[in-house]
Amino acid sequence: MAEVHIIGQITEAKDFPKQNLFCKWYLQVGNNWKVISGKKEGQTQVTSPQFGKVCKWSYPIDIHLATAGLQGWPKIYLQVYHLDWLGRSHIFGYGFITVPTTPGTHILDCYTWRPFGTIKDRFVQYFLGGGYQIKNPDLIFSSGERYKLSTEAMGVVSFELCVVLRNFSNYGVEYE
Repeated sequence: MAEVHIIGQITEAKDFPKQNLFCKWYLQVGNNWKVISGKKEGQTQVTSPQFGKVCKWSYPIDIHLATAGLQGWPKIYLQVYHLDWLGRSHIFGYGFITVPTTPGTHILDCYTWRPFGTIKDRFVQYFLGGGYQIKNPDLIFSSGERYKLSTEAMGVVSFELCVVLRNFSNYGVEYE
């Protein structure tokens, strides 16, 4: 079987309107893929920068995958949360990146967004917290359905990933 090894980290979050952020991430792969080692999901620590608007996480990712075909290439889906002064977590953004298909080290930015409500909803959200959340995470990957949502841009989550490919030439896949 062809193998993909993803080694790297979720480095930081920037340009979010508030601090005290943490991130939950999940690896999505197709039916032909099998996780040999590593975790398919995780959560960073809560970070609040003392200076500036950049939350440094440096959360490690190390996943080894095997596949019989290219369909369902790995994507990393993430949710960014804000922890308020009462200890409540509020969704601050959704996003995903596609793992690069070429070997080597890659710096990637994931631009996040969240559902945008009415003026009344925004007023309630400002004073009481909370806000809209997506019930079905598959909606994030479905561009045909996602365009129907009313959303607002949030911040950017940065990744540093090193991709190692093995035995792809045995299956007729060539890369440079």
